[in-house]
Amino acid sequence: MFQNYLGEFAALTTAIFWTITALAFESAGKKVGSLSVNIIRLTIAFFYLGIFSLITKGVFLPVGASVHNWIWLSVSGLIGFVLGDLFLFQAYVVIGARISMLIMSLAPPIAAIAGWLLMDETMSAKSIFGMVLTFIGISIAILARKSVDTPNAKIKSTLHFKYPIKGILLALGGAAGQGLGLVLSSYGIENYDPFAATQIRVITGIIGFIIVITYTGFWSRVKSAVMNISAMKRISVGAFFGPFLGVSFSLLAVKYTTSGVASTIISIVPVLIIVPSVFIMKDKITWIEIIGAVIAVGGVSLFFI
Repeated sequence: MFQNYLGEFAALTTAIFWTITALAFESAGKKVGSLSVNIIRLTIAFFYLGIFSLITKGVFLPVGASVHNWIWLSVSGLIGFVLGDLFLFQAYVVIGARISMLIMSLAPPIAAIAGWLLMDETMSAKSIFGMVLTFIGISIAILARKSVDTPNAKIKSTLHFKYPIKGILLALGGAAGQGLGLVLSSYGIENYDPFAATQIRVITGIIGFIIVITYTGFWSRVKSAVMNISAMKRISVGAFFGPFLGVSFSLLAVKYTTSGVASTIISIVPVLIIVPSVFIMKDKITWIEIIGAVIAVGGVSLFFI
């Protein structure tokens, strides 16, 4: 039975890995700051990918890439890893991994819009409905009604954000970076090896964060983060289960099942993350937020069914 559903099991394992990654990086980011977490986890991921490549292909660095591969994968790395993850990891600190990952459900719709605008890709009515459904689900989870006194002493119910607007905007920035980065990766990878392509993106991401940290003068914080054993354990776990194992199992998933089935199963992260967020991160969650997460995941699923 397991052999018959190897792709589906790999996709479910990928979703679990992404959940672990989000929680690990949230915890580390609250200890040492999101900027330090970003450059350290990319550096660790670079070595994970290099060692894997050395074992499987006999080379540590990505070789054989064309100029086209390097240019577009590098741009993808700057947008996805540097800008997108810079926003996302700070969102982890401000509003937590659970709500951040829920808002990240907008990445596939954003990717679809970017593909439509930049690559002349088509958008079906089902995809448009999926976007709307995803947006509705996220809105249900992050919005609430609040009663306020009006000048006439009457009670008026208004909608407001249950979470800091700054954190929501940061997560939206993360979703936009990931969505656009995905489109650029798809264009840049062509027939090149996915693991080597990921390493190119990681290299560019490291260079990007070196520039950002040098400009902001935060190297002392990075040094302090490296000396923080507790944070380094979490960053190492996140890098292992995210850029390394997460990528590996997602590739295994699409190898043994359709990309639609794999993507649909992987998209359940906003639902999977609810339980560990409550018991590990001590988040308080309502039934309406659970319903919103399920609706948002349903909307994402429509892109791939």
